[in-house]
Amino acid sequence: MFFSGSLATAVKIECVVEQTYGQWWQSRHRTMLRGVLGKTFRLVGYTIQYGCIAHCAFEYVGGVVMCSGPSMEPTIQNSDIVFAENLSRHFYGIQRGDIVIAKSPSDPKSNICKRVIGLEGDKILTNSPSDFFKSHSYVPTGHVWLEGDNLQNSTDSRFGL
Repeated sequence: MFFSGSLATAVKIECVVEQTYGQWWQSRHRTMLRGVLGKTFRLVGYTIQYGCIAHCAFEYVGGVVMCSGPSMEPTIQNSDIVFAENLSRHFYGIQRGDIVIAKSPSDPKSNICKRVIGLEGDKILTNSPSDFFKSHSYVPTGHVWLEGDNLQNSTDSRFGL
């Protein structure tokens, strides 16, 4: 093999090539790492933004709820899916005749769907199941009187719930 320069020059050129290739390789890895990290942070940012938007929408505007049980029949059938909006209670308050979704007193993890019959301070005529005894109850402060439309098949404020 014949070299036109010295062996030291050839080794020096090889070292420069390796050093340049190594720098290019490191630069390429840094660029790829920045791209991956940038995309990851953007994805996390978008996820947080859309999560906040969804939370606000469900908290303040409304959400989809499945009503189970026969207590609101025929108005709402068992397993009907309804849109429960939250805006009107902020602007108008709860009114007699409104249908509301509330936490079940017997199972706080589940919701109940009932109609508002009385507001705080109202005098409510209550019937016993036998309809022989009629009495009056007053709705306590900070509460509403809830009843299902299907009175024969509804556990509601008449039973102390």
